[in-house]
Amino acid sequence: MRLFLIAGEASGDKLGAALMAGLKSLVPAVEFHGIGGPLMAAEGLESRFSMEELSVMGIMEVLPKYRHLKRRIAETAAAVVDLAPDALITIDSPDFCLRVARAARAERPDLRTIHYVAPSVWAWRPGRAAKMAEVIDHVLALLPFEPPYMTAAGMSCDFVGHPVVAEPRATDEEAAEFRETHMIGPDQPLVLCLPGSRAGEVKRLGPRFDEALMRLRDREPGLRVVLPTVRGVAPLVREMTARWPHPPIVVEEAATKRAAFAAADLALAASGTVSLELAASRTPMVIAYDANFLTWHLVSRMLQVDTVTLVNLISETRAVPEFLGPACRPGPIAAMLSRLLENDTARAEQIAAMELTMERLGEGGEAPGLRAARSVLGAIAR
Repeated sequence: MRLFLIAGEASGDKLGAALMAGLKSLVPAVEFHGIGGPLMAAEGLESRFSMEELSVMGIMEVLPKYRHLKRRIAETAAAVVDLAPDALITIDSPDFCLRVARAARAERPDLRTIHYVAPSVWAWRPGRAAKMAEVIDHVLALLPFEPPYMTAAGMSCDFVGHPVVAEPRATDEEAAEFRETHMIGPDQPLVLCLPGSRAGEVKRLGPRFDEALMRLRDREPGLRVVLPTVRGVAPLVREMTARWPHPPIVVEEAATKRAAFAAADLALAASGTVSLELAASRTPMVIAYDANFLTWHLVSRMLQVDTVTLVNLISETRAVPEFLGPACRPGPIAAMLSRLLENDTARAEQIAAMELTMERLGEGGEAPGLRAARSVLGAIAR
């Protein structure tokens, strides 16, 4: 069996590597070709070019690289056509991946195509599913409520579980060691500050998150704050937080971040998949997010749901409070953080929603990578 895989971002590289490991356990003679990152390389993929070439987001970032990306799309589609694989598996990065699928399908109409990560049509732009169905046969979904949206558009789809359920978690001992290392007493409240993983988000949300935490500190004088970040924005975070009246503990290393999640009593986080990471560690949270006026105006008009927090959507509750757009203000955010620290009932409601969320995402069951591999083989067999 020969498969052509494409991943364009670090998250896709992680999904691709887990899928490849699952496929190798089921079909030891499988061959992998395509584009991926270091994790997929460790599973046996020799990438045709660096995945980082595709890791661009936003109009202003894409425009200078448009011609280069267009050439890479043509090159990649030609490679798919020449290889004639049993299936083309595209992983997230739809702007690049679906263009490759379309170009390759134009030359080989019988090419089987599989896309890993369903577009969030349940949230906004529902027409994307129908457009994707023009070039994709089968979808691997991360969220349990996504398959009906894909099948309605004409694709087959399996829910294969979210990778968060297979991520390692810190032990109680590691959480206690984190507190001890940073001289945080067992009764001192510890709050995670998570203003996003992109520079624009950090610049926009960081000062508001800091002000909310300063107000919370007025009520909780012993409060300590830890800010987990990623390598790409770590210098910005350190420079910005050094000017805060009470600079947080900034952590980058993955194991240290896991320990911080386990040690924290509460989190203030930007919306996104981080809510699932917090749910995995059973850390109560407040979600807050804002964008520039025009972006927020457009997105808010297109939203199809009344909550953007995945824990709320998957658990079918509204246990996690949100402060979005114009509501993203330090005062109300601080008041809600204080309530969550003091109100055991509110914390218990969130934790129950997190337990249900993780159960529905596949916690305790077969690893998502193996489930995805079974789905791929089933789609090829059909």
